[in-house]
Amino acid sequence: MIAEHSMVVLTSDRPASGLFAGDVGVVVHTYANEVAYEVEFVTGGGSTLACITLDAKDVRTMNPMNCSTSAAKQKGRSIR
Repeated sequence: MIAEHSMVVLTSDRPASGLFAGDVGVVVHTYANEVAYEVEFVTGGGSTLACITLDAKDVRTMNPMNCSTSAAKQKGRSIR
C-alpha cells in the first residue's frame, strides 16, 4: 500500500501527459483496494505538470534521500 502524500516514481513513460519513467510525483488520492492512485507531478518551481490516475503497477515508492533529477536530464527536459 502507498499512503496519500507519499512520493512515488513513475515506472513507465506517459508521453501524452508529458511524463516519463523516473519522474517523481506525490500520491494525492488512493482508490479502493489500492488498485490505482491519483498522482500529481510538478516542476522544480512548483507548477503542476500533470495530475493523472495510474495503476498500482505504474508507480513505485521511493526514498526521498535518493531523489534524482536524472530522468528529466536524460529526456532533455528542464527541471525548473
